[in-house]
Amino acid sequence: MTARVGVVTFPGSLDDGDAARAVRIAGAEPVRLWHGDPDLRGVDAVVLPGGFSYGDYLRCGAIARFAPVMGTIVDAARGGLPVLGICNGFQILCEAHLLPGALTRNQHLHFRNRDQVLRIEAVGTAWTNAFQPGQEVLIPVKNGEGCYVADPATLDRLEAEGRVVARYVGGNPNGSQRDIAAITNEAGNVVGIMPHPEHAVEALTGPSLDGLGFFTSVLKHLVGAPA
Repeated sequence: MTARVGVVTFPGSLDDGDAARAVRIAGAEPVRLWHGDPDLRGVDAVVLPGGFSYGDYLRCGAIARFAPVMGTIVDAARGGLPVLGICNGFQILCEAHLLPGALTRNQHLHFRNRDQVLRIEAVGTAWTNAFQPGQEVLIPVKNGEGCYVADPATLDRLEAEGRVVARYVGGNPNGSQRDIAAITNEAGNVVGIMPHPEHAVEALTGPSLDGLGFFTSVLKHLVGAPA
């Protein structure tokens, strides 16, 4: 059976269509999920896309964290459901306490939009098993509040447990501590990434096809997951 990957739309989501397209190109069936509906419609995985959920009022992701759909996603993620948060989705995962730390204003206080090299460091997650350790990929980044911060103990724990999924290479676009671009939870089923892999899945529109690996990874993970 074809895997079904849910893509959530919040008020202010910008990249939900792009994420759904990336899911389809990877070979899965995208299922559109609405922020106000807690029903996940039996999906096998979920993507929280980029954008400005609820206008980024209060804090990025702080209001979206209380959306009806997120209550179901949090419970399902703690039960092993693969969840990928991209940009604003990463912010939402941190606000929902599925991932540690927070995303704050870029240190230089400017919005950054550019093609960015990343080094993949953790390949044991549901979303990165298609990559090789140390593989460098080229993926667009576009954020104004993408600076990942956490207390030193949390940062040390992420490092020690191999939970830093990707780092910025060739320049840090937002001042993220330890050049962190993506992290995972302890179980490896929840990943938050600030750059946009869904914008690097087609030669016509992206700087590379490197982003596709995130979406094919979850299909590989689902095939190997226990029924």
